Amino acid sequence: MDERTIAVVERWAGSAVDDATPLDGGEVGTVRRLDLADGRRVVAKTGPTDPGVEAGMIRHLREEGDLCMPAVRHEDDSVLVLEHVPNDGDGAVTPAVERDLAERLAALHATTPDAGAFGFPFDTLTGPYAQPNPWTDSWATFFGESRLTHAATRAHGEGVLPAADRERVAALVDDLPGLLDHEPTPSLIHGDVWAGNVLVAGDRAAALVDPACYYADHEVELAYAEWTGIGGDAFRDRYHEVAGIADGYREREPVYRLYPLLTHLRYFGGGYLDGVRTTLSALGY
Repeated sequence: MDERTIAVVERWAGSAVDDATPLDGGEVGTVRRLDLADGRRVVAKTGPTDPGVEAGMIRHLREEGDLCMPAVRHEDDSVLVLEHVPNDGDGAVTPAVERDLAERLAALHATTPDAGAFGFPFDTLTGPYAQPNPWTDSWATFFGESRLTHAATRAHGEGVLPAADRERVAALVDDLPGLLDHEPTPSLIHGDVWAGNVLVAGDRAAALVDPACYYADHEVELAYAEWTGIGGDAFRDRYHEVAGIADGYREREPVYRLYPLLTHLRYFGGGYLDGVRTTLSALGY
């Protein structure tokens, strides 16, 4: 961690930084646990994105959705300082943790916006990429324009999604009202639930980190958790017990999978192109 970041933290804390330890994660930027001379321990994140956006997402999830997130201690234009939450999971998410996570997400998904629409009060981030969040009454319109079309257009412009595949995505977007043939309630989602973003304490999901939140069909979260592998049988069974899973979810799930596939294609490169194409083909496009 650079000297300027250390100086910012020391000025905020009024205490010297004795030690800076790299933490797992940090796909975008760096994450360090900082041990302060006065005995406090915090986490500092730096990177190419605006720390204020992540701080705003965290505050919204904590205050509106009552989600277990590390509290924001300080932010400026270069660093985000967070509460340190110990993680004893070592990357392992047990069935007991899955069940606890399902309960926490079901409670989060019960949070609806005052606007009564899909979107968010401000544009958020997924990794390094902007997520536009205009308040939109129609879920199919929001997901089509602000997620799939947005991601596919940028992936094409970045040279990782060929024009023919972009057109396949566009054809699917045209048919979204039929493919997403239900009327979901706008639900607050974390947006990036995978094992690396879940801090574990025993049999509990002690906290979630690195949000990509907005108000969505909550099935987006279920599909993503399933795709990343954290949403296994224990997770699905408990979520179904607590909140229910609507008929037709299995048909909608691959449509929702396309968005993270496009995002991963943009960030990690061509290895995800086959996944985009396979999913489109399975959906008939």
